[in-house]
Amino acid sequence: MAKVKPFRGWRPPVELVEQVVSRPYDVLNSVEARNEAEGNEKSLYHIIKPEIDFDPICDEHDPRVYDKAVENFGKFRSNGWLCQDDKELYYIYAQTMGERTQYGLVVCANVDDYMNGVIKKHELTRRDKEEDRMKHVRINSANIEPVFFAYKEDEVLDAIMAKYTARKPEYDFVAPDDGFGHHFWVIDDDADIATITERFALMPAMYIADGHHRTAAAALVGNERRLSNPAHRGDEEYNYFLTVCFPDNQLKICDYNRVVKDLNGMSAEGFLAALSADFEVSCEGDEIYHPTGLHNFSLYLDGKWYSLTAKSGRYNDADPIGVLDVTISSNLILDKLLGIKDLRSDKRIDFVGGIRGLGELKSRVDSGEMKMALALYPVSMKQLIDIADSGNIMPPKTTWFEPKLRSGLVIHTF
Repeated sequence: MAKVKPFRGWRPPVELVEQVVSRPYDVLNSVEARNEAEGNEKSLYHIIKPEIDFDPICDEHDPRVYDKAVENFGKFRSNGWLCQDDKELYYIYAQTMGERTQYGLVVCANVDDYMNGVIKKHELTRRDKEEDRMKHVRINSANIEPVFFAYKEDEVLDAIMAKYTARKPEYDFVAPDDGFGHHFWVIDDDADIATITERFALMPAMYIADGHHRTAAAALVGNERRLSNPAHRGDEEYNYFLTVCFPDNQLKICDYNRVVKDLNGMSAEGFLAALSADFEVSCEGDEIYHPTGLHNFSLYLDGKWYSLTAKSGRYNDADPIGVLDVTISSNLILDKLLGIKDLRSDKRIDFVGGIRGLGELKSRVDSGEMKMALALYPVSMKQLIDIADSGNIMPPKTTWFEPKLRSGLVIHTF
C-alpha cells in the first residue's frame, strides 16, 4: 500500500512566485534557460540549470555546476526568496489548459514504495540521466523539482480537494510562455492531513506519469542515505521525495508524434505502395488530417496528408504492448520499411509532443529538414495503468503529458 507524508515545504512569498517558478529542467536547453532567466536573479533556473551562470555557458555536468546549484539554493533561502513552512503540510496544485483543469495533491512519496513496486513505472530509464539528477539531489539534499504521479480516483480525496479549492488560492497566475493557469492551495487542517495519509495507505499502487528519471534519482539517493546512516530509523526525510499526484480520471495523455529524415532509399510512391501491404492507405489532401481512433495514423508526405489504418491481423489484440499504436508504427513502418530499429539512438528520427499540434509536423517536413511525419492517436490512461499493473514497459516516446508541472512552487529538503 502507498505511503505518503506531509512535509515542511520551502516556497516563494506570494509576491515573488512568478519570478521564482520555472519550467522543468528537461524541457529546454541551457541557452533557452539563460534567455528566460535574463535579468531575473530569482529565477529557479539558477538552481536547476546553474550552468547559465557561467560565461560562456558551462557544461551542465561540470562539477562546478552542481556546486553552483548548492550556492544558489542557499542564496534563495538566505535572501527570503524561498521560505519554509512552520509545520508539515500537504498542498494542492491545479493546472488549467483551455477548458480543462486538473487538481493534484502535493505529497512526499516513499522510497521503499519505488523499490518494491508500489510506485509503478511504464518507461525504462537511462543510467546517465539518472546519475545527473542523483548528483543534483544528493548535493542539495533536496528535491527541487516534483515528479508527476497518477492514482486511481478516490472520492474522499476529491472531497478534501474540493473543500480547499473553493477558497482563494495561495498562488494563482498564468504562465506567459505557455498560457496555462497554475493554482496552489495549502492544506493545513490536521484532520484533513491525517485523512490524506490514510487514504493513500489504502491504495495498492501509484503510477509515474512523467518524471521517471527524477523519480529514480530521488529514490536512489534516499536509499544511499539510509545505507550510510548506521542509526537509520525509516522516518527520516531522505526516505521521501516530492511528488504531485493526480487522480487518473482528470488526466489526458497527448499524442507523441514522429518525424523522419528520409525514406530509406525509397521514392514517395514506392513508400506508399509498401505501406499498403499492412495498412489501408487513403489520401486526405492538403488539409491537416488527425488520426480518428486507435490503429489509425496520419502521414504527411510531399505536401499531402494520408490516413493509414492498420489491417486486421497485423497486431496482437491480446498483447498489451503489441496492440499499442506506437508498437504497430514502430514494427510495420519505422523498422520494417525505414530501417529505424532503436528509437532512443537513431539520428534519423525525432519526436514532437502533441501540444505543438500537427502544424509543427507539416512545418518540419515543408522546410526540408524532414521527409515525412507520422501522427499517432494518443495512449489512454487506462492503457498506461494496465501496462504498469502487468509489469510491462511501454516502448520509448509513447506518452506526452501537458501541462508540465512548474518547478519552484514548493521544494522538499532532507
